[in-house]
Amino acid sequence: MTRMPVQIMCLSAVALALASCAGEPRRAMPLDGRSVERLAAVRVDPAGATRILNAYRADRGLNPVRLDPVLTAMAQRQADAMVAANTLSHDVGGSFQARVHGAGLDAARAAENLGAGYYSTEEAFAGWRNSTGHDANLRMAEATRFGIALAKDPQTQYRAWWALVIAGDAPRRQELTAGPVGYFGSNLPAPR
Repeated sequence: MTRMPVQIMCLSAVALALASCAGEPRRAMPLDGRSVERLAAVRVDPAGATRILNAYRADRGLNPVRLDPVLTAMAQRQADAMVAANTLSHDVGGSFQARVHGAGLDAARAAENLGAGYYSTEEAFAGWRNSTGHDANLRMAEATRFGIALAKDPQTQYRAWWALVIAGDAPRRQELTAGPVGYFGSNLPAPR
């Protein structure tokens, strides 16, 4: 008789483990009143982000970047996709490469930083600076612009989800201007 409850408990534990492996996102525990207020106060600060990022880049001898509405919209779509899926992933909103090409960016000059659980723009940047790969993106020499976004949901694992896209402008195409078209050396008759 004592074996049955143990078997049921073991089967329940196995079922829970399999469910988590199947990709079911973990939900956060309910927030207390103070935590709800703290999350509600979280805001992305674009001007502050610009100051933080440009000061960091200037300290390393890099050119400043400007806030870009296309990159901001791209970052917002990714942050929203992560909160909807309750998953911190570069692919949840579509592969980064596909999103870069869809936005008309030069893939060789674009990068993305994601973060979750940060309750201020300053905390998000501190987290990125402390991560080798994210820090390299902040220091991308070719970067000229960036976008930053935040999505929130108190029912998700991290509650506050951040995305930053940083990119350089596409190389300018050089056009040859040779003046009027000449027909020298051509076997074609000149137009009349």
